[in-house]
Amino acid sequence: MPFCAAIVEDSAADAEYVENILRRWADARDCAVSVERFPSAESFLFRYAEDKAWDILLLDIEMGAMDGVSLAKQIRKDNDTVQIVFVTGYPDHMAQGYDVAALHYLMKPVREGQLFAVLDRAAGAPQRRERFLLLTVEGETVRLAARAVLYAESFSHTVELVTEKETYPVKLPMGELERQLGEGFVRCHRSYLVNLAYISRLSKTEVILDGGKRLPLSRGAARQVHRAFVQYYTGDSHEAF
Repeated sequence: MPFCAAIVEDSAADAEYVENILRRWADARDCAVSVERFPSAESFLFRYAEDKAWDILLLDIEMGAMDGVSLAKQIRKDNDTVQIVFVTGYPDHMAQGYDVAALHYLMKPVREGQLFAVLDRAAGAPQRRERFLLLTVEGETVRLAARAVLYAESFSHTVELVTEKETYPVKLPMGELERQLGEGFVRCHRSYLVNLAYISRLSKTEVILDGGKRLPLSRGAARQVHRAFVQYYTGDSHEAF
């Protein structure tokens, strides 16, 4: 997949300058790259509502109604994986970059070597692309972020994916769904697959989620679930029970 970059900059000349450096970096690294330019924070948010699969955002700070820092804060509400880099002529907002876990802060005019180094770091960041599911729901194709799924419950002919806001019924084998969701999910019962990020606590017979929802924990799955839960939060796979 290409390395996906967005340049949010109200100066067309500055945006073109940064894009040219980015493309030279891609050529030098033999890396496929996809670049889109946006003249305002609002125009990027309109695009972001449709597609959140970005690897890096290169943001100017001083723009129109919404500045780059405000845009970054909005993005961080639901995305902690995309790399954010501020490219600006104003050093006054540097401290705010730390509030949104910015990868770097570059002063204009940007030097090619500096941006190359930042792009190398961004391209090498682990798990830079968020995992999404493409679901067929009532004749429509729906894109759903895997991290938004609290748990999945299997019925006779369907599987229901439950999020905080909606439930999505899909005709998909539980095993295939488990493969698509990938790491971070564990089977707590033959009919339930749960997102480890939402588990609040475990008993011998139940998985209790944030908010109090209880899922059954089968005897055969208990050891694996306990081990996965501990490892997810501590990195230690030793038994806790």
